[in-house]
Amino acid sequence: MSDPLPPTLRIHRAITEVPREAWDTLLDDAARPFLEWAFLAALEESGSVGPHVGWHPRHLTLWRGSRLVAAAPAYLKDDSHGEFIADWSWATVAERLGVRYYPKLVLAVPFTPATGRRLLVAPGEDRVVWEAELARAAQEYARAERLSSVHVHFSTEAEATSLEAAGYAVRLCVQYQWRNLGYGSFEDFLARFHTRRRNQLRRELRAPAAQGLTLRTLRGDALAGVDPDDLYRLYASTVDKYPWGMRFLTPDFFARMLSTFRNSCEVVEARRDGRLVAGAFNLVGPRVLYGRYWGCFEEHPFLHFNVCLYHPVAEAIALGLERFEPGAGGEHKLTRGFEPSLTWSAHLLFHPGVDRAIRSFLEHERAAVLAGLPRWRAETGFKRGPLVLPTR
Repeated sequence: MSDPLPPTLRIHRAITEVPREAWDTLLDDAARPFLEWAFLAALEESGSVGPHVGWHPRHLTLWRGSRLVAAAPAYLKDDSHGEFIADWSWATVAERLGVRYYPKLVLAVPFTPATGRRLLVAPGEDRVVWEAELARAAQEYARAERLSSVHVHFSTEAEATSLEAAGYAVRLCVQYQWRNLGYGSFEDFLARFHTRRRNQLRRELRAPAAQGLTLRTLRGDALAGVDPDDLYRLYASTVDKYPWGMRFLTPDFFARMLSTFRNSCEVVEARRDGRLVAGAFNLVGPRVLYGRYWGCFEEHPFLHFNVCLYHPVAEAIALGLERFEPGAGGEHKLTRGFEPSLTWSAHLLFHPGVDRAIRSFLEHERAAVLAGLPRWRAETGFKRGPLVLPTR
């Protein structure tokens, strides 16, 4: 028998250079919805991602003959904006050692701090082998382009383990996520809290009605009536509040989401007398709900918590989803039933001095993260002991 063909690496400067069917064949539940071809294409074709904002597509694909067997979304980055990994200080360390940190190569989904597959492998192929091939290909391409480093953001834990075996340094961080423990209703979820905290949450839950607001979630065909310009204005209303805020996403991105990616989208609206007051744009995968963008045109107490936390949790329970990731940051989520959850990234720095400094930092950071988990978990306000759900 002849030996199998060696893989051929191709670098693509647009996701549209890769046939949609070939790319999507690589996807499993852990890769959806953010690694779907249509989502990555919407980012690029809407002008939200591109060289003008420091994201240069360099998607990696590995082919055996005419068959796509592995791939990864990849970007050459001029800075660290939109990554949610906080490596600006690493650039400072590199500069002090006389090393240029940018450009670098990142395997990631732009503007998306959500855990998921970053290394795609065709069904029936040996995942361990092809993940190693992708790690090697990324490294070889980055060295050939004289880049400083390779970074894989918000990977799965299994991918992080594979990358560590390939020589990458693994970083642990924490997000606050909601997990479904088999709740039959939102009341089951509230039953987890001790009395004082549960009463606090009930007061917050009553706030929209007292403010004359009605909340609802739209998905599927109901999204046909949503104005994408409203979604953009909500998104901009939040971004513009912060000195560091940057309007990466364009109005056309939201229009494309509603037209080509509708089945993976949902919109939470807060209205008064039919007028839109606030809203959230979320994405939903096979098992996980992802909170993405929120905004409001009026400020009201507890409005953010209801639109972005409580209402989506109730919807996730109704849909039987396993997890709700509301996004990065926000310790206020702890007291509202969102538990500390580890996230993983992997990093390969080519300069030995920079690599040693970063690995030392990551060891100390990992120890601090693991030591902090018990304290963060204690702040949730959950009752001690096993969960007991009401019988029906």
